[in-house]
Amino acid sequence: MEVKIRNRSRVMQVLALAMFLSLVWAYAQLEWGVPHTVKRNVLQSRGSILASDGSVLARSVGGQRVYPQGVLAGQVVGMMGETDGLEGLEAAYNRSLQAGENLKLTIDPKTQAAAEAALAQGVKEHHGEYGSVVIIETLTGRVLAAASYPPFDPNNWRNYSAETRRNRPFLDTYEPGSTIKGLIVAAALNEGLTTPTTTYSTPMERYVGGRWGSTIHDAVAHPATLTTKEILRYSSNVGMSHLVENLTADKERAYLSNYGFGQDVQIPVVATATGRLQRPSEWTDLVRVTSAFGQGMSSTTLQLAAAYNTLANDGLYISPRLVEGTPASERREVIRPESARTIRGLLQAVIAEGISSAAGLKGYALAGKTGTSQVAVNGKYSDRLFDSVFAGFFPADAPRVTIAVTVHGATTNYHGSMLAAPIYKKIAASVISNWAAAPQQLPNP
Repeated sequence: MEVKIRNRSRVMQVLALAMFLSLVWAYAQLEWGVPHTVKRNVLQSRGSILASDGSVLARSVGGQRVYPQGVLAGQVVGMMGETDGLEGLEAAYNRSLQAGENLKLTIDPKTQAAAEAALAQGVKEHHGEYGSVVIIETLTGRVLAAASYPPFDPNNWRNYSAETRRNRPFLDTYEPGSTIKGLIVAAALNEGLTTPTTTYSTPMERYVGGRWGSTIHDAVAHPATLTTKEILRYSSNVGMSHLVENLTADKERAYLSNYGFGQDVQIPVVATATGRLQRPSEWTDLVRVTSAFGQGMSSTTLQLAAAYNTLANDGLYISPRLVEGTPASERREVIRPESARTIRGLLQAVIAEGISSAAGLKGYALAGKTGTSQVAVNGKYSDRLFDSVFAGFFPADAPRVTIAVTVHGATTNYHGSMLAAPIYKKIAASVISNWAAAPQQLPNP
């Protein structure tokens, strides 16, 4: 009997030691990554990230995380560390991906590729530092493309800087400049404060803001009197100062807020920047005027695209969506449908009558507005550093997609009409080609 008890005791000791060593082994694998059995199992069971057409953007193969499309949407997808997502959607949806759930995005590979190619060409040709593009499906808010330049390949993420890995369309903020004019004119139309043919005295400069004011200037030569339609075409700051004289600071700020500026973008889980609208107490007469042409506020490319999508979508703001099957978090009417239709015609005229060679495609109704904003450096606007911006949609009469483009730091031809607008044109040409849409004889906008 004593022998049996002694033998059983030894067996139990051996089993306990084996269990203890197995726990130590597993802990060592998790903490120090040596060997990689646990890591391999974790990765092998991790869900895939898919584009809207089912193309695989990220998956696990042989215990490794691979990105079959390379740089396509690289900053959006992000990358993996040893066992967890570090950036992008790999990090944002880490828990569900670890649970083996696949993640299907609204990103359309053809549209994403077209945006990345046009952006890369434009930034390189004009010696810019970086840029971003967002393309939204008008009626649904689905993000069809979110492009960044320089490109990033998550297969080799250690070879890239944190700046290159940055999801710029969602995170970079900048002053959107004259693109805001289209949104403020829409607000003035909606309030009944102007019509497309209302005329205004428009010298090339004007002092505004009373005792604490300043002189604003126009950059493009134009007639001494402009209609509302022409204020957009010539991008007149002086004209905008007249348009907002009867639009109170509270109302103007409320419109910009309802367009999505100074607000968190309600896109689930994904990291986005808020941008800035000055506090209500800071809205002097000068701020009211400068905000009407996008100065003294900041936006992301995602926010700018969502705001212009409101004009395209008959005045209804829809928060952007990046993951298929998730509903839009926000829907609100910002302007009436008739006001939206009127501003779409005016923005079509901006291209057709003003910058058709830079942003237009013969036989297709494209609409949009340029912006060129000085970048603030050490609290002062630089005369050497600019952001080139464009926002628009098409077809103008019944929009299907909205596009926003931004390029930072170009050293040659940095104006929005020379840089951002041609990028929009190239993307529009690619998208329309994919639609196989035939050109039409267009009426005058």
